[in-house]
Amino acid sequence: MEHTETDPDIPIVYEDRHLLIIDKPHNLLSQEDHTGDADVLRLCKEYLNKQSSASGGSYLGLVQRLDRPVGGLMVLAKDSATARSLSKQISDRLVQKTYLAVVYGSPPANGVLTHYLLKDQQKNVVETASEKNKNAKKAVLSFAKLLEVDHLSLLSIHLQTGRPHQIRVQLSEEGYPIWGDYKYGTQNKPDGRTIALRASELIFKHPKTQKEMHFELPPPEEHPWNRFSN
Repeated sequence: MEHTETDPDIPIVYEDRHLLIIDKPHNLLSQEDHTGDADVLRLCKEYLNKQSSASGGSYLGLVQRLDRPVGGLMVLAKDSATARSLSKQISDRLVQKTYLAVVYGSPPANGVLTHYLLKDQQKNVVETASEKNKNAKKAVLSFAKLLEVDHLSLLSIHLQTGRPHQIRVQLSEEGYPIWGDYKYGTQNKPDGRTIALRASELIFKHPKTQKEMHFELPPPEEHPWNRFSN
């Protein structure tokens, strides 16, 4: 697999004239924030600029985001027309995204979760709220339990809405917090764990060729994911 050769280094899953598909490392920002820490958009632009002789720098559009702790598949657009096409596919719910998560507890074999979420912008924390709260936004996801081992469960998750921190908040609210989630999980103090939540599968139509593009990443070969590999 190719890499951006940046710091941190980012694995490149696929690249052509229009698309850049990456495996976003955990704990890397999707885009710049107040911290000034490294982010996907800047690092991938650095990578493209090294490959191009065009003046003014390369175009790169961020059409989706992952929470900083979360890793996995992200698609970026290398021209504005591709960015518009991908953004429309996402808004029309034509892009299929699957997440894998390791959670505490024993969820049912499958289910649909619906909550109303409210984000505190200053604290960057999302909480559940009453549906009567005019500022709360409806959040819906479906899940299937793939395996269960020693009070840990491996879930496959599909989002029907795209709310900030949605998967993490909804699962925690139902009593199945994600392993390694300091913000919404059961650990009070960070101990170096990487959250066990990954964007594992991505399906969409190529904006230029209209060919179905299908990408899938296996879980990491590390704890707690390897508890489910035997």
